[in-house]
Amino acid sequence: MAASDLDVTASCRRLAAGGDAGSGDWVCRLRWLGPDRQPLRDTFDLVVTSDGCYTATAEGEQLGGPTLKARSGREVRNLLRAFEGCFDTM
Repeated sequence: MAASDLDVTASCRRLAAGGDAGSGDWVCRLRWLGPDRQPLRDTFDLVVTSDGCYTATAEGEQLGGPTLKARSGREVRNLLRAFEGCFDTM
């Protein structure tokens, strides 16, 4: 699938009181289109630091475990299960 075919929409909320911006613990629910344009939903826990960087971890097992079995039979890291990045804060 091409990235443009995923059609992802996110809805996020901060777990602590104090507004809807800034660092802290967040939960994001994603709606996206999978193979055959089938609608899928997933939830990620985010920990956002004050410099705008974050760690996201998928809740539940819908996206699989930390590793997946490739078509070749070898174990590969599941890049959707947990990942890190930084927001553009400028």
